[in-house]
Amino acid sequence: MFEFDPLSQPFPQQIVPLPQGEAEALLMSHQLTFEFYEEVRFRAAFEEHCQWYQQTAERHRQEFEAMRNDINLRGWLTGQQQ
Repeated sequence: MFEFDPLSQPFPQQIVPLPQGEAEALLMSHQLTFEFYEEVRFRAAFEEHCQWYQQTAERHRQEFEAMRNDINLRGWLTGQQQ
């Protein structure tokens, strides 16, 4: 039967745990970086939404002005022109 001997390999791979303080600092750094980029993505999406909203509102204002200048067909047909 084959017996596994880790020391017989030319490059033994062992997991060496990080010191407790180092691991906490690494995880905190990762979490802080994740939260920062999450905030960057949120702000970019919000800015994109605000630009879309302003463009849509401007287009609606233009369409409303164009409709104000249109002929009032219902009033014209019913004889209730103003």
